[in-house]
Amino acid sequence: MLKIDIQSTVFTAVIIMGVAAILTLIFGINHLTKGRKIPFFGKRQARMRRGWRLIIISILLIPLAWVTLNYAEPMVYVFITPSPTITQTPTVTVTPSITITPSITLTPTITDTPSITSTPSLPPEVESKSESEVPPNPDALFSPIVFARRVDEDWQPIDPAEEFDNPVGQLFGTFSYNNMAVGSQWSALWYWEGELVHFQTRPWLDGTGGYGYTNWEPPDQHWRPGTYEVQIFVGTQWKVTGYFTVLGEIVTSTVTPSPTWTQSPTASLPPTQTDTPTRTPTSTPTVTPSQTRWPTATNTMTPTMTRRP
Repeated sequence: MLKIDIQSTVFTAVIIMGVAAILTLIFGINHLTKGRKIPFFGKRQARMRRGWRLIIISILLIPLAWVTLNYAEPMVYVFITPSPTITQTPTVTVTPSITITPSITLTPTITDTPSITSTPSLPPEVESKSESEVPPNPDALFSPIVFARRVDEDWQPIDPAEEFDNPVGQLFGTFSYNNMAVGSQWSALWYWEGELVHFQTRPWLDGTGGYGYTNWEPPDQHWRPGTYEVQIFVGTQWKVTGYFTVLGEIVTSTVTPSPTWTQSPTASLPPTQTDTPTRTPTSTPTVTPSQTRWPTATNTMTPTMTRRP
């Protein structure tokens, strides 16, 4: 499927107008030169008027192309946003970070800090990992971030939401973009309650406009309940922020492998060697008392010895 962004459309229109201006000018001059050679007055005047008309049109096309190049794209963005997921804008209304700031009202001298939250800055540890030498385009645009556990083959979110129950697993933050400079540095920062927990930074290798995402797949026990914030930067310039919430307790099922240690009692198999008591049949030689039957024979002999006349 062919995807053309607004910037490419404007450039194409300007090129068409420039080519049309050149061709119209050539045709107009051609009409003037040939019109002077026509001997008939009426036909000569008609050809000359047509030639001047084409020249005037070519002159008007030049400033029209200049106006289109400089003002058409901003005018289009007034009526059309680059994101087809504009219906997902309720994610913008979920700005609990501003409602959390009352904790700062405990120290009135710090109440000026909301100006910092309105324009986030790139942390030095992330900025130091920049690898790009291509300057970013300050006119780059990003749509609101939409969060989902899965995306389709076109990088569109599947079952987007603003709240996720533990265990979350992998999470995607999808967006659309325009006017990106290929090779410029971009960064995505994931915060939990103001604490940086994950970030991605690399040169931009996709096109100037289209769809993209940032993702995070930590171990389950790293998904802590609370409010998460994802910030996107182009170079050091902040572009957009998205929010979502994780519900439920921290999943600790990964600790369950410890019961595998309980298999160590299988080492207690040596007690099964208590089968040695089966060797107690050695006491069966006590059958030798059966030899005590000999005294019964002595009883039979006594009557024969006691015969008296």
